[in-house]
Amino acid sequence: MLSDTEQLVYLKPNVVIEPLFNKWYAWSHLISPATAAMNIVEKHLKIMDSYIQAPRTHAAAAKNPKLLGGPFMDYPTEKVAEIKQLKSHIEEISANSIVLHKAFRDLNSMLKSKAKGFNLSELYKEIPGPLQGYVELVYDLDNHPSYRIFESLLFNSEFYNKKSQTFALWVTDNDDRPFALSTPKLNDDNVLHADLPFESDIIDELSKMKRIPGSLEQIKNRFSLNEKDRALFDSFFTKAAPPVYQKYNGDKIRMRYFGHACILVETKEVTILVDPLISYYGYQSEVSRFSDMDLPDTIDYVFITHNHQDHLLFETLIPLRHKIRHIVVPGNSKGRLQDPSLRLMFNNIGFDNVIEIDDMDRICLDNCAITGLPFLGEHADLDIQSKLCYHVKIGDFAVIFAADSCILEQKVYEHVHRIVKDVDVLFLGMECDGAPLSWIYGPLLDARIEKDMDDSRRLSGSNFERGMKLVDVFNPKEVYVYAMGMEPWLKFISSIKYTAYSNPIIESGKLIDHCLERGITAERLFGEKELLRSN
Repeated sequence: MLSDTEQLVYLKPNVVIEPLFNKWYAWSHLISPATAAMNIVEKHLKIMDSYIQAPRTHAAAAKNPKLLGGPFMDYPTEKVAEIKQLKSHIEEISANSIVLHKAFRDLNSMLKSKAKGFNLSELYKEIPGPLQGYVELVYDLDNHPSYRIFESLLFNSEFYNKKSQTFALWVTDNDDRPFALSTPKLNDDNVLHADLPFESDIIDELSKMKRIPGSLEQIKNRFSLNEKDRALFDSFFTKAAPPVYQKYNGDKIRMRYFGHACILVETKEVTILVDPLISYYGYQSEVSRFSDMDLPDTIDYVFITHNHQDHLLFETLIPLRHKIRHIVVPGNSKGRLQDPSLRLMFNNIGFDNVIEIDDMDRICLDNCAITGLPFLGEHADLDIQSKLCYHVKIGDFAVIFAADSCILEQKVYEHVHRIVKDVDVLFLGMECDGAPLSWIYGPLLDARIEKDMDDSRRLSGSNFERGMKLVDVFNPKEVYVYAMGMEPWLKFISSIKYTAYSNPIIESGKLIDHCLERGITAERLFGEKELLRSN
């Protein structure tokens, strides 16, 4: 109950609720205990050691646009003492993860030396102690040894450490943020660090206050703030009400582009949000955009196309958790280190509404059908199942969200076309250069890959030729190139900066021109876009 003297306040629309893991920017490979262990040792601690040894090198590299996205800490040289302190803290709080990392390395070595195609049962006793009971030893059909992780058991072990999960709360007034994946977030007078696990309902209560006013004292008490942080926390709130959200009640299908690969599909009956990565509201910008304030109060379905940090962003998803009725993810049950389960990940960070689907699985609603489609490429030829394109049919209207799929084999989609037929609209990502394999998956590799191999296996979407294969198969009336990482509010997570001469711009431009010549509406999306279509 509110007292008579208490006033209701709103959370300011430009307050960032930034999830952190050991003070590093949290992304999906830092949730599963196995991938988290590898990233802690092979990435975080190594970057910190490098900075401690050569802070001037890091400071210079961080100012070089050509090195954006590289393993360089964006701090001046005088932060060495703080980084040393954080490193010691990580080594203490993540001691079990460091042990798990060594166990995976030892397991690989044991299998390489002793698994020669014969029965594996005698090798179970040689599995490193920390991994005993957490893996199954297997061969593939060519007698190559490997293992399957019982990931659900790891989540219920000492190797899943919620104490590493925290939030940083701060106010942003522009799109200019340093690249997040190579620099931990140290203490700052303008940043409040909250020791809360990602599943905490306190974050849901706080997030609701962007639109529904609440008691400042009550939310402050839930955060258990010390005296030093109370004034900063107060500054995150305002008495000014946000603009009233107008629910869409039109008779058409409304599709709104929120930037990158994020599309909101709305009818009077259903709302679908694809790959949420959304800008904040409340500051001036030269680029017009929709923000989280343009989202409905209830989101029926959120689609995740694949497990890369520019398509699955906790900074957007966790504050939206209270609005989401269902979150749809690609299925995965292999227990591969490089392919952690998205269902298990979401379940363990407070999402109890996960629907897992596979290729050609269908969710049927009134007047709406959602089908998962095969997603080829963009994962550096690794065996990864957690990726789907989505086909949505509302009445007679059909749209495909192909994300970063690289159309390596047209016949796959010819088989799909026999089932789902032509579509009206195609959304296709064409970031066709992509980072090398090691940029995301390097910490998981058992041995360093040769540079020429690394450069040949890239996280790339379709170029002109491959993109046109999809157009030729599905005969869309409209084609929209998206997921290009071009918006300024993505720089902190994507590290992409194009010019007119960049290959993805040239290749996507060719596709757009070719579609226009064939009478197909085509455009490369940027900033915001609204489309209204009949069903």
